[in-house]
Amino acid sequence: MNWLNRIPFSLLIILSLTLGLAPFTPMPHLVEKMQMLAAGALVRPADILDLVMHSAPIVLLLMKITLNLSSKVKQ
Repeated sequence: MNWLNRIPFSLLIILSLTLGLAPFTPMPHLVEKMQMLAAGALVRPADILDLVMHSAPIVLLLMKITLNLSSKVKQ
């Protein structure tokens, strides 16, 4: 995943905090969509797309951290 190495950690952290938590009030979209997913109410395509969009930076950040740590363990 060479393309993931080109994305700086700082950008992924900023995106995770802004897009992942937006809108900040009354409840972050990601929290709301995760509650809907847990309740089985996440059925509309717009809601599913919203969950993917708001969680993408966090997933990429976790992937980058995992790859970074695994490459350090191999050395």
